[in-house]
Amino acid sequence: MTTILRGKLVTLRPVMEADIPALAAIRATPEVYARWRGGEDHTAAVADDLADPGAEVFAVEYGGRVAGAVQWGAEKEPDYRHASIDIYLDPAVHGRGVGTDTVRTLARHLVDDHGFHRLVIDPAADNAAAVRCYHKVGFRPVGIMRQYERGPDGTWHDGLLMDLLAGELT
Repeated sequence: MTTILRGKLVTLRPVMEADIPALAAIRATPEVYARWRGGEDHTAAVADDLADPGAEVFAVEYGGRVAGAVQWGAEKEPDYRHASIDIYLDPAVHGRGVGTDTVRTLARHLVDDHGFHRLVIDPAADNAAAVRCYHKVGFRPVGIMRQYERGPDGTWHDGLLMDLLAGELT
């Protein structure tokens, strides 16, 4: 069964092979590349995301076109069960509420349809726009993960762990 999720602004649907060039082009933009690892071969990076058996990847449709991708994975150990979310969007749609609607739509699906009581997301600590977006959905900072990810320049950067409990979803 194909899962299609509809938000106020976006439609989330499974990524198709035909979406890979558009998603690779979005990942190659300086604004996205600086935040999203994946090497120089963005097409291969998108294909790798799709091949990950532990993730479900959705294309984000906005205004009749693919505007990015959002994916989720789960910790299945019953005593630690939760879901994690990752997202990237075309810089051309930044500042329009697309990110907030995408994250809220997926979060609602994970809480209502999959029964998760806790969700996590981990933006770069200095990504103020992402932190504001996730806060609007109900995510709260948990703490800084020091030298959490390596950037395209090879240096380590801090991440901000944020979580959301089911009752906090706005």
